[in-house]
Amino acid sequence: MKRLLLAVAAGLTVVALAGAVGLPDLAGAQDATTAGENTLTVSGVGSVKAVPDEAEMSFGVETRRPTAQAAVAANADAMRKVINALRQAGAREITTQWVSVYPYNRDDGTIDGYSASNSVSAVSDVEDAAGLIDAAAEAGANQVSGPGMSSSNAEALYRQALAKAVGEARARAEVLAKAAGRSLGEISTIVEAGAQPVPYYAERAALDAASTPIVPGQQETTATISVTFAIR
Repeated sequence: MKRLLLAVAAGLTVVALAGAVGLPDLAGAQDATTAGENTLTVSGVGSVKAVPDEAEMSFGVETRRPTAQAAVAANADAMRKVINALRQAGAREITTQWVSVYPYNRDDGTIDGYSASNSVSAVSDVEDAAGLIDAAAEAGANQVSGPGMSSSNAEALYRQALAKAVGEARARAEVLAKAAGRSLGEISTIVEAGAQPVPYYAERAALDAASTPIVPGQQETTATISVTFAIR
């Protein structure tokens, strides 16, 4: 019986030693796993407000005649007058948007003439937009739409918004890290999300020099990012 007890004790000793030497260090493995999780990801939004300085508008002419050929010819003459008037009023980047011809039908389905349309887009400084509308209408334009406002320095405004977004992300991360009893480290990744300028209406006097008032207001350019920081 004594020999049996001694053998069991010796076996347990061997198993204990083998475990101490050959088994992995579980505490070390846990530390290695959590080391990669010592990061903090936050989002940041930055915005910049500015008064747009460019306006884009559409100007068109619709002409109706008994035949398609007559409608196209009359429309071409009328559109040339509108384009010349736009150029004289200071328009730039004049571009054809569409040209169309289609029949008018009576209730019984028979054709009652043809309509031809031609439309161009044009860009001007905001202060010249009202003059463009008046000049085009006087020259015969019967289809006017817009203006779409934009800033000539849109890229610079967006970069400013990006810088503000990074600053906001860092400020939020510092608050979160401090609340968790940690300190903020270096930035590991930054992911940018696209954004477009949106109208932000603010009071500004209308342009009174022309009969068509244009109020540009303000636009807000916004940038959104996601930033991952290391934390200690």
